[in-house]
Amino acid sequence: MTGPAPREEGAPPAGGDGRPVTVLERPGRPSGAAGPAAGGATRRMRWWTPYAFLAPYLALFAVFMVLPIGFGFWTSLHEWDVNLPAKPFVGLENYTELFDPSSVDGGRFWLAMRATGIFTLFSVPLLIVLPLLVALLMNGRFRGRNLYRAVYFAPYVLGVAVVGFLWRFLLDGNIGLVNHYLGLDVQWTTDVPPAWVALVGVTVWWTLGLNAVIFLAGLQDIPRELHEAAMVDGASAWRRFRAVTLPGLRPVTVFVVNATILASANMFGQSYLITAGAPADQTKTAIYLIAETGLRQFDMGTASAMSFILAACLMAASALVFGAFRDRSAR
Repeated sequence: MTGPAPREEGAPPAGGDGRPVTVLERPGRPSGAAGPAAGGATRRMRWWTPYAFLAPYLALFAVFMVLPIGFGFWTSLHEWDVNLPAKPFVGLENYTELFDPSSVDGGRFWLAMRATGIFTLFSVPLLIVLPLLVALLMNGRFRGRNLYRAVYFAPYVLGVAVVGFLWRFLLDGNIGLVNHYLGLDVQWTTDVPPAWVALVGVTVWWTLGLNAVIFLAGLQDIPRELHEAAMVDGASAWRRFRAVTLPGLRPVTVFVVNATILASANMFGQSYLITAGAPADQTKTAIYLIAETGLRQFDMGTASAMSFILAACLMAASALVFGAFRDRSAR
């Protein structure tokens, strides 16, 4: 029996039948060099690949954000009555009328802006300080803390319709349970300042839990070693709060303050359901007036102009918040 013939040096390898086998190599790569993946080909990312991934979001953003904003601004430049086919172009007339306090729309709008400012001024500090105190208490270790967290957060899961009708009944000046059990004779829904006390109190009770949960998440992200080091240095509880807790909560506080201002300035349901803008439209907020002007009076041009003025005011408020909380030590 004879075996396979010996292969000469430099000859290609032979197969089982003795015929030579050709080894295919990639062009430009030395024999035996390892590629990025066994048997795989190198793929180069095209310039349009990131845009392909962004396309669904950009399409939704354009359809549901950019186009409505553009159409709303275009509407604000017209005398836009949805019941009439003619919608004449009036330019900035809707805006100039709103800035004229002697005009009907201007007087009503700035009264609504005043109501929005009053509500925001009194609700925002309470929705910052009280949730922070609650978060500090809930951050401790004690029995039943998860139950307490759920109790504080529970009102927020209720819809504004449920909250509005519930408290309208409880605060009714004639049959309300609040006056009955406290022995008071206060018209919480038809007089001021009791109406403002009612609106601010209901809003704080309703939304306090959300801000508390956000603050609690921020507290749990602060390294415990910082508190321990401050305790070793002999810092008091108040000193640790000022030197460790508050700086650690800076990003969270910026978000909570900004979001709370925006939410308070857009308050509508509580005023609509509890006080109905009474007395004499003094608790009718800007969003309430915008909805009434556009959807009841069908004056979409004036309502759109009101919306853009309110949006400009909120953008300025957000800029002030970011400027006030800017970390100047990072310069």
